[in-house]
Amino acid sequence: MKGVALLVGATFGFLVAAARLDSYQVIHDMLLLREPDVFLLMGSAVAVAAPLLVLMERARWRTPFGGVMTVQRNPVTRRNVLGAAVFGTGWAVAGTCPVPALAMTAGGSVLGAFVAAGLFGGIALRDRMDRDAETPPPAC
Repeated sequence: MKGVALLVGATFGFLVAAARLDSYQVIHDMLLLREPDVFLLMGSAVAVAAPLLVLMERARWRTPFGGVMTVQRNPVTRRNVLGAAVFGTGWAVAGTCPVPALAMTAGGSVLGAFVAAGLFGGIALRDRMDRDAETPPPAC
């Protein structure tokens, strides 16, 4: 199962690099609205994936790993909005987001390595904050 995940991840990373999404200049130009093809790429991915997910869920599709596929639907919370703002700010400043940052790192980019370190540090911080929120305070 891990081998399949590695193959899918490597293929996805290759496709991200082939689409030049690991280039700072491409992302920078997209955010300045000079390069609309990145928006078209993201929009086409959503336009294909959303109806397929609905159809697969209605058909009670079984995933390759054995479970019935369900799409989680959660309300948008303040935490989601703040997370999106932080993500968007980081994307604008670094000129990359998680997958292209990993592709950049694999290609030897120092910027990609810094962004990847920030990603993993942010994930660890979020996990720690979630654990701290779930842990009751010690009794005095």
